[in-house]
Amino acid sequence: MARTTHNSGKVQRRTAMVFFALMGLLAPVSPAVATPPGDSVIVLEGATSAEGIAAGRGTTFYAGDLLLGDIYRGDIRGGSAELFIDVSDFDSTQRAAVGMKADVRNDLLFVAGGATGKAYVYDTESGKPVKDFTLASGFINDVTLTRDGAWFTNSAAAQLYFIPVGRHGRLGDVQTLTLHGPAAEFAGDFNLNGIAAADGGGTLIVAHSGFGKLFTVDPETGNSAVIAGVDVPNVDGILVRGHQLWAVQNFSNQISRIRLADDLSSGEIRDVITSRDFKVPTTVALFGNSRSGARLAAVNAKFGDTTATQYEVVLVPAWD
Repeated sequence: MARTTHNSGKVQRRTAMVFFALMGLLAPVSPAVATPPGDSVIVLEGATSAEGIAAGRGTTFYAGDLLLGDIYRGDIRGGSAELFIDVSDFDSTQRAAVGMKADVRNDLLFVAGGATGKAYVYDTESGKPVKDFTLASGFINDVTLTRDGAWFTNSAAAQLYFIPVGRHGRLGDVQTLTLHGPAAEFAGDFNLNGIAAADGGGTLIVAHSGFGKLFTVDPETGNSAVIAGVDVPNVDGILVRGHQLWAVQNFSNQISRIRLADDLSSGEIRDVITSRDFKVPTTVALFGNSRSGARLAAVNAKFGDTTATQYEVVLVPAWD
């Protein structure tokens, strides 16, 4: 088995400012598609940075302050958000909040810890920390959920990390999956990024920022294969529902909706969603089931903008 119990040694801690510095070296790419109507913006009052977002129960969302690790809770219907978890209340050490996913069945929020090398788990009822996990050095970037647990990516290593979730939200020991094939190759400083589960968790899909490609990954063996026909430069977070995949392209200021083949071996870009309010969006959450009413909530990271004093969640139609 390529997936083994992870024996963590001393993890090298880096400041998340390294991530911002790297992002600042990249120039934004202007979108080429018209802005859709009906956009709205929810301000994360007091946030010093932003990157991750997750859908909770109903119209609730969670968004993170990348550099501080604080978590905001908001409502897309009410159009507001407020600080929910102030990590300084319980931890004097540096935290971070990159990609995140909410396990509504167990009232848990899983958060990728970026350059801390950690994964954080919070109780979405109380806001209290449940458990921290040391995964690996590098940059723990994003997370997805399956019926069995949470999978995390590392942008500096060809590995995924799995935290089992049992009955009543019981958390197991971290397991490490070494990748093989094209998804394991490096191209630049940031490689594996967004992650999503498909086929009921039988297949994982990872976004590779260095290549601007999407790959399938076998969660048992770590074998990977490119999803043919899909080029997504600046790809960051991804989201999958059935055979629809939304890929956030941060510096392109757009989200591509991709129709995946039944066997996930290929895909076709069907829509390119933009907004005048996108300012380097990174991750996205989906609300609503009907095609006509479904909306995406994308968080603006504003990487490279040294004058930014406000961070937002932007709502756009899920189908252009």
